[in-house]
Amino acid sequence: MADKIKQLRKHKRIATGLFIGMAILYLVMVFAIQSAPQNWMNYVKAFSEAAMVGALADWFAVTALFRYPMGIKIPHTNLIENSKNAIGDNLGSFVTDNFLTAENIRPYIEKIDLALFAASWLDQPKNQQNLELEINHILRKVLLNIEDAALLDFLATKAQEGIRDLPLQNWVSQGLIYAIDNDEHNRLIDLILPQAKKYVEQNREEIYQKVTDKKPILGLIGGKAVTNQLISGIVSFFDEILDNPQHKIRLELTSKLLELTAEINSSESWKHKFDELLEQFVTPEKIHSYLGDLLETLKKELLDQLNNPKSAVSLYIHSHIQQLSSQLKNDENTKPKINTWVQHSVYKMILNNTAEVGHLISKTVGNWDGRELSEKLELEVGKDLQFIRINGTLVGGLVGLIIYVVTHWIT
Repeated sequence: MADKIKQLRKHKRIATGLFIGMAILYLVMVFAIQSAPQNWMNYVKAFSEAAMVGALADWFAVTALFRYPMGIKIPHTNLIENSKNAIGDNLGSFVTDNFLTAENIRPYIEKIDLALFAASWLDQPKNQQNLELEINHILRKVLLNIEDAALLDFLATKAQEGIRDLPLQNWVSQGLIYAIDNDEHNRLIDLILPQAKKYVEQNREEIYQKVTDKKPILGLIGGKAVTNQLISGIVSFFDEILDNPQHKIRLELTSKLLELTAEINSSESWKHKFDELLEQFVTPEKIHSYLGDLLETLKKELLDQLNNPKSAVSLYIHSHIQQLSSQLKNDENTKPKINTWVQHSVYKMILNNTAEVGHLISKTVGNWDGRELSEKLELEVGKDLQFIRINGTLVGGLVGLIIYVVTHWIT
């Protein structure tokens, strides 16, 4: 900034000094012609006179861009400050219409080789280590900055909504059908009946007592014999069921279970029962409590894993970074896919946001202070504009000299 200010001042002094030099030369020639006139003096006077006009005209033109000449508010001067918004709009439109076009950006987009850059970068062990540390840092920062209460409320709400939508009727019905198809109900019979048979045989006395308590007359007419016959009949019936896979009891049980599955799947009463079951055992408070414990445990476990370079998570990150590096380096099928995806995404993003870029430029320039903008632009181009003043002085002088010569020759 300081160097630019110094250069601008230097070139302003040169241009102004040249004008002053022409003014002095003109005055000298005027006095010289009056005191001791010579023909050549008229040529020099014409040159210096026209040079002053050219210098003043170009000084006015250059100055009018950045400020009011001599502080006088002449129309169409101080152009940059007064036309700041229009400059921003025009600059935004210029960039959008001439740079951010499909024809202009396509050649540059097609040169993007992110896969090669990433492969070369990841091929360095130090870069792999830095990437691993950065991923670890980001994950820890995310875990530490999670708002537990807000996340917990969100998860609890979603969990409750999901539980309400669970098709429990269909699941239970399908589970029963699966059990029937795999003959699980008959296996259950085969497990229960031997135990029932054993229980009956081991409790003959108790059964006899129950029978005589109900029917005391049997105790007088051989109740034990009747009870033994009854128990033998029950045991024999159990054996028949156990020995016969097609026993009517088994078939009836299968039929009843199939009817039950259909009823469970379609009955509103069963739906109501399952809803009541969910409301009783899966309450919002319980969901919130379970998820809170789970979230706290997961966060603690993940943080411990991330803080330990030998943990499963840290080793997982390390191995996958190495795997990615190897894949980018050796897999020729992956590179074109990555580059095509990146090029297409960048190309689409730029074309979809050209208007936003123009608006950003216009808004940014519009928000600048007009005086500050004018001063910044003068620092950037003012030095070169001083050459316009210098050239105007010299060219003006030459033109004036030519006009004088032609006029003198004609007359």
